[in-house]
Amino acid sequence: MIARPSLADREDVLGGMMLAPALAYVILLVGVPFVFAILLGFSNATAGSLSFGWAGLDNYRAILSDPIFLRALRNSVVVTIGSQVLVVVLATAAAQVFRATFRGKSFARFVLLLPWAVPVSLAAIAWTWIFDSTFSVIKQAWRIFPFATVIVLAGLSSIPQEVVEAAIVDGAGFWRRLFRVELPLLLPVLAVAVLFGVVYTATDLGVVYILTGGGPANTTHVLPTLAFQRGILGADLGQGAAIAVFLLPFLIVVAIAMLRLAHRTEVGGAR
Repeated sequence: MIARPSLADREDVLGGMMLAPALAYVILLVGVPFVFAILLGFSNATAGSLSFGWAGLDNYRAILSDPIFLRALRNSVVVTIGSQVLVVVLATAAAQVFRATFRGKSFARFVLLLPWAVPVSLAAIAWTWIFDSTFSVIKQAWRIFPFATVIVLAGLSSIPQEVVEAAIVDGAGFWRRLFRVELPLLLPVLAVAVLFGVVYTATDLGVVYILTGGGPANTTHVLPTLAFQRGILGADLGQGAAIAVFLLPFLIVVAIAMLRLAHRTEVGGAR
């Protein structure tokens, strides 16, 4: 008598069952609101009204001629690009430090991760004091830096020790090893870190909203805060949605470029 295969033996069915909750979450709580936001961007919908008229590209024409939107777009680009440049430089430097052996290394790693673990609201409230014109102690903030440092440190740990030792035997100093050996091998890891950082920074609402609320005089708005102001506080759901999804094509291009860079680097390294 042939025993019937159990569920544990049917990997195709078991895999589908295990993936089903995650897929349901993505579809219901991410996919549906995302599609709805795109549709809102082409409508004249407003809060408190059930009307949903088709507006075409009117919302996009309106925001592209709005100086406040253009300023928010510029702020978003500057903050996103500037922060990622600093993240790559600081995370690489910090990963080199944590690669070494020293007393208190575990505690130092714990302290490094604190900014990442602290809720955004608490961190932003703390920075309102740090940025205070009278009582400020320092003038710059960083939150994605710990996450990027952990990623880069993991990438450095994955580099074969024989490669580093061969570079040392060939007489390569620290800087030559860094730029000629380690950073090229770290490109896939750095691409993933930058991709996460770009998406996270470009879509972040909490920090700027808590710190400045977009003021004074709408000068510190980024696209997420301006979308919230127009769509939720201003009740213009159509224009708010258009602002919110405006960067979507650019983020998709960045994601594809970063993933291709990571793939090509991995293939080149494998050869």
